[in-house]
Parts: sequence; structure tokens; C-alpha cells
Amino acid sequence: MEKIQYAIAGSSGRMGRTLIEAVQQDPGATLAAALEHVSSPFLGRDAGELVGAPCGVKIVADLDAALANADVLIDFTRPEGTLQHIEACKRHKVGMVIGTTGFTADGKAAIAEAARTIPIVCAPNMAVGVNAVFRLLDVAARILSQGYDIEVIEAHHRHKVDAPSGTALRMGEVVAGALGRDLSECAVYGREGHTGERPASQIGFATIRGGDIVGDHTVLFAGGGERIEITHKSASRMPYAQGALRAGRFMSGREHGLFDMQDVLGLK
Repeated sequence: MEKIQYAIAGSSGRMGRTLIEAVQQDPGATLAAALEHVSSPFLGRDAGELVGAPCGVKIVADLDAALANADVLIDFTRPEGTLQHIEACKRHKVGMVIGTTGFTADGKAAIAEAARTIPIVCAPNMAVGVNAVFRLLDVAARILSQGYDIEVIEAHHRHKVDAPSGTALRMGEVVAGALGRDLSECAVYGREGHTGERPASQIGFATIRGGDIVGDHTVLFAGGGERIEITHKSASRMPYAQGALRAGRFMSGREHGLFDMQDVLGLK
């Protein structure tokens, strides 16, 4: 089987290095390019050296040159960078796997528009286990639709710049959808002072930032006399990287379309 050629954005970051390692470990994948911003001190270095396995691919800032030989660009950077990368991928007809979170409504619309010309898998979390949890939450919310208060608690490392996490928001969306609610109308993202009694339809979010926590997420269904907790904890970033490669394989042969990990895993 022909190997998929991957370009990786933000290659010197925590997630970028994990993606490089995952590509090197995958017999069906090849690292075609490693990208960084123009002021990165890593430009010109062998990307494989970042994970202790030199591979001959230099880290570059020239996006067009990097995409010339790529099949898929994997992007776990920031919204402003990802949206710029989308335009280049459209020019080169290169598919995208987007794990970036924190997009505005306009950013999401730009992704949907780009998917009319190139294939895109966009998901707040690429880990297979997390996507299994999304399905479990849908079932649990339907069963526990009456008499249970719902809270989403998430924890990440001190460097994460958006809150709540994209995964936590997606968990809230799944639960709200199963209950026939609009998350934008029932979510509360922090409590302080005299808040009054908790509304029954509310979905609360609590955010923790500290240390090197990779990512912990819990959805709590609190009823009278019992609590049900559905939790996913990440011990490393490798599951996200492996899921991203699985998404890249899913896109093989597709000319366009917007997909998520539920599509990739055949859960729809």
C-alpha cells in the first residue's frame, strides 16, 4: 500500500513532536514536511532530531514548498495559523486534519467553505477513547434525562490558551443535543458570589489549568442519592497523534468534504 505523505504544522511544539514520532512509528506514513513559523529557532534542523530519530526532513517556514509533496497537513496549532494554512492547502489540493480548537463562528464557517474543495477532518479531540466517550455520553444523557444535574470538569497543562477545552465543549454539545437543549442557552462557564439555586436545565463547566496535565475530562450526572461520572484521562499525547493519522488514512481517495472523528470511526 502506498504510504501517506504527511506535513506537520507546529512541528517543534509538544503536539508537533508527538506527531513526528507517530509518523515515524507508522509503516503506512511518511513525513513529507515539518513546518514552523518564520522566527522559530528550530528552522533548518532535522525534524526527527526533536524526537531522537533523525529523518532527513528539515524544519521549514515555506508553506507552499512544504505542501508540494504532501497528501495531508496535520494542524494542531492556533486558529489564526490554521486558517492561513487552509488557504495554502486549497491551492495545493492537500487534505487537512485539524485538531486546533478555539475557532470563532467565522473560523468554523471558513473551514466548512474550504471543505467544499478539499477533504478536512476537524475534531476537538482525535483520540479514539475520547470519541468513544462522546458516544457513551449521548446514551447516558438520554437515560438520565430527568432528575440529574450535569457538570463538565476539565483539566489541562498551564500552557493551554483556550478554556474550556474544545473537548469539554464538545462533551457539552453532545449532552445538550441528546437532551434537546441548546448549549449556548443552558451553559454556565463559571460561578462566583451569590449565584442562586442551580437551574435544572443548566450544564456547568469547570476549568483547571496547571502543571503538565495532558488532558482530563469528566462529565458528572448528579442525582438524588447517586452520582454517575464518565471520565477520560490522557497520560500522553500519543493517542491524539495516532487518531490524527487514522483520520489521514480515512481521507485517502476523498476529493472534498467536512468530517469529524465520528465519521472516521464509523460511529455515525
